[in-house]
Amino acid sequence: MISAATADRMRARFGPDAQSWLDAVPALVSGLSARWGLEVVAKMTGGTSVTLRCRRSDGSLAYLKLTPDAEVFATEAAALRAWASCPAVVSLLDSSAEDNALLIEALEPGTPLASWRPAADLLRQLRDVPAPTGFPTVADRVDFMFTLAARRNPGVPAELLDASHASARRLADSGTVVRLVHGDLHPGNVLTSARGPVAIDPRPCLGDPDLDVVDWAFLDVTTDTQLHARIVALNPLDEARAYEWSRSLAVLLLMSHVRRGIEDPATALFRQLAETLA
Repeated sequence: MISAATADRMRARFGPDAQSWLDAVPALVSGLSARWGLEVVAKMTGGTSVTLRCRRSDGSLAYLKLTPDAEVFATEAAALRAWASCPAVVSLLDSSAEDNALLIEALEPGTPLASWRPAADLLRQLRDVPAPTGFPTVADRVDFMFTLAARRNPGVPAELLDASHASARRLADSGTVVRLVHGDLHPGNVLTSARGPVAIDPRPCLGDPDLDVVDWAFLDVTTDTQLHARIVALNPLDEARAYEWSRSLAVLLLMSHVRRGIEDPATALFRQLAETLA
């Protein structure tokens, strides 16, 4: 039911206590399959969840997403409901709070978005939804990302990480526009579909929506000049703040490259931007 790689990721994310939850997943899936009329057809990967591709009783496909973390479940479910009228966000078909379970539409063809060009309209659609209440803040999200990064640091100097964290917190604390922010809008979390690009797997928070610009600003960019031009093309709410978000979070992308042994022009740009903050 659960691959060894997925189990390892879940234990790394949630600690050794996740094992008892992992042991209970087969029974949980069996009960939800009976309740929602599902047949599991494939297992997917995930860092905070076990995700299964399922066939519904009407023949359509959907994803069953399970997590041991009640807050991860609740915030994602609430965000999908808040964005229910937005075609640029995946639809929530059903949920079970007692099981921390989401049933989510399957997108076809469902491949990750390869181009940055449709992202400007997607970003606009996300931020056009009125901000709800009851979510963590962008400051909370920033602190979580940098705490996790420090724990997994592959060898990037701590002063770069600390200075970038401080810069990101200043941005989070100084923002005056409040929107529902996806919080993890990298290209792997935007899939192609018949209705255009669709965002999945939000880590929702409230605050400056230009946080969501960063991964698209850096996609296939290798110089600071290109970065500025890309940000303009993405049409953020505030170009200067979108650039500062990119500069502040560049160290996280640098860490990803260092972890994978990548040393290329993009790596050099991430390092250059992080060093301007130290």
